[in-house]
Amino acid sequence: MYHQGARDLQDRFGSRALADRLEEKLRREAFTEDDAAFIAGQGFFFLATADAEGRPDCSFKGGAPGFVRVLAPDLLVWPDYDGNGMFRSLGNLAVNPCVGLLFIAMGEAPKRLRVNGRASLAFDDPRMAETPGAQLLVKVTPTDIFPNCPRYIPRTETLELSEYVPAAGAPPVEPKWKSFEMFRDVVPPRARP
Repeated sequence: MYHQGARDLQDRFGSRALADRLEEKLRREAFTEDDAAFIAGQGFFFLATADAEGRPDCSFKGGAPGFVRVLAPDLLVWPDYDGNGMFRSLGNLAVNPCVGLLFIAMGEAPKRLRVNGRASLAFDDPRMAETPGAQLLVKVTPTDIFPNCPRYIPRTETLELSEYVPAAGAPPVEPKWKSFEMFRDVVPPRARP
């Protein structure tokens, strides 16, 4: 899950053990029922792709909650709707199937879920008939599924910044998960400037 660039920074900031523990305890290759329910409840996600030369692109994808569906432990599908016609993301997927998806729930109980995998474009899938407006389906086979710490997600209903956003003169607020028994012995001290 980590390449040398990530490892170098983990070593610099003393977080390699934490990164390894997060991978060991939270990363998976198959969707759980909880993953499927969370994804189905979202009305949007962010899609990261790269072209054949590795040049990145990030896109917002939205629809009614449930427009993204987990159909099997190893299959996630969403429809592509008519858009601006640039096809930057899907064009990237046509030449580089590596994909990253970020699902975010902004509200009373913020939550994030990351899905990395390999995508394919399906133009004649029979499931398109079940999805009004779909011009094709994107199918993703996951390689890495893992939750992300939700501490910087704003609470949109009140437009308040997250309590974890750093503020001048205020001590940082630590997230609860860092005190969980499975992580607390590998949490590095905060780097000081």
